[in-house]
Amino acid sequence: MELPGRRAGFLLLALACAGAMGFALFAQYVLGLEPCPMCIMQRIAVIAAGIFALLAALLPLCQARIAGVLALLSSLSGGAVAARQVWLQQLPWDQVPACGPGLDYMLETMPLWSVFSKVLKGSGECAVVDWTLFGLSMPMWSGLFFAASLGFTLFLLWRSRS
Repeated sequence: MELPGRRAGFLLLALACAGAMGFALFAQYVLGLEPCPMCIMQRIAVIAAGIFALLAALLPLCQARIAGVLALLSSLSGGAVAARQVWLQQLPWDQVPACGPGLDYMLETMPLWSVFSKVLKGSGECAVVDWTLFGLSMPMWSGLFFAASLGFTLFLLWRSRS
């Protein structure tokens, strides 16, 4: 079996990101799971990784490498947020930060950098586990997705180098 080429590989990654976002929307609108601020940041990272992967599939090699690195950074940042949320979920309840204002309110009243800082610190709503599959919470699955995306992107970038 032949390994996928750069274009096909990045297109596959873009489709995987679209599938991940499709599941996130299914979980929100069909299963009734409201995303917390950290979940929304992870969604932004999935969308960014998907857009950059699509660009890497469509652009010539030199520009595709830049788009691939941006997809890599998107996956890395999404994975970091997922890891932080998993850490919050593992804390004893007496150590979980108090719930803060909603993301919409923060975006309307605070500077963007302050919003990012506050969201990354986490809050009580981000520590709640309200869905699992095979014993893994949503941010755990998200982290696995980002790890796979990160590894696959590294592989595609390494392959396109040679």
